[in-house]
Amino acid sequence: MDDTSTLQFKSINYTSQSAGPRRAPRLIVMGAVHGNETCGTRAIARVMAQLDSGELSVAAGSVTFVPIANPLAYAKNERAGERNLNRNLAPNDAPQDFEDRIANWLCPLLAQHDVLLDLHSFNASSEPFVMVGPRDNDGPLQPFRHEAEERALARRLGVRRFVDGWLSTYSDGVVRRMATRPAGELEKVIRYGVGTTEYMRQTGGYALTLECGQHDDPAAPEVAYRAIMNTLAFLGLVDLPAPPAIAAEQMEALSMVAVYDKAGAGDTFSRPWASFDRVQAGEEIGRREDGTPVTAEFDGLILFPDSKAAAGNEWYYLTTVNGAF
Repeated sequence: MDDTSTLQFKSINYTSQSAGPRRAPRLIVMGAVHGNETCGTRAIARVMAQLDSGELSVAAGSVTFVPIANPLAYAKNERAGERNLNRNLAPNDAPQDFEDRIANWLCPLLAQHDVLLDLHSFNASSEPFVMVGPRDNDGPLQPFRHEAEERALARRLGVRRFVDGWLSTYSDGVVRRMATRPAGELEKVIRYGVGTTEYMRQTGGYALTLECGQHDDPAAPEVAYRAIMNTLAFLGLVDLPAPPAIAAEQMEALSMVAVYDKAGAGDTFSRPWASFDRVQAGEEIGRREDGTPVTAEFDGLILFPDSKAAAGNEWYYLTTVNGAF
């Protein structure tokens, strides 16, 4: 699609006449941040149909739906329009691409809300999981003060696998990759790791990314729908029983601890890895284009393996089991 000038940005808000006994949070639910990840779009349409028909109503507070966050990527049925919307997300006084223009609309919208549920899917067949933010902290990278609320909601989405550590691990990779670059340039590239959830936390709210399953899995829209309904009920926005928290013994909590880059275009994986495949220390993961083996530095699980990554970009991550959530 060459002409993007006719594409529009769309959000739909439902607001109750009541704030509730305690002010209900302002929730925003998004789909299709990546255009080929449509499970959230379909789940949002299903919930909106229930609200429009009167089958469901917002009893307190408000919820805003963004069914298609990136209309260009969605029209192309590709991950990105002109670039990845879920990186370097911030308002831009001089937008350079279509995603910058989305950000100039989307970032102020996010800032008007308290809680974000961002619905995604992934390439390889695997189990749904939720990505959560950092522990409460006052550090320079991602200060945060809603750990308890964010993780309580995560445990009600209907999945059993939880992953944290994204931005810190990404930033460590940037620091390693750019050790000889000027500090200002380093800070700019670290900001590239900021997506929807990181931006939401910067505004004082909290946020979850739910990876609902493989892109074409017919169960993925159902995972997304269940998560939306559970979120509405848990936050007290609709008159439905609050969902119970997943039991601790059923949970699998993981932390991203290391990112590995694709050094050259000829780097290849030794087998078709999928997220959460287990690896043992010393096990071969791939080979550099000169034949040098790439092995696991420790026992863990692989995450986001990308055989199509460009040279100099993230190739795969490794996670470890985190005993405490």
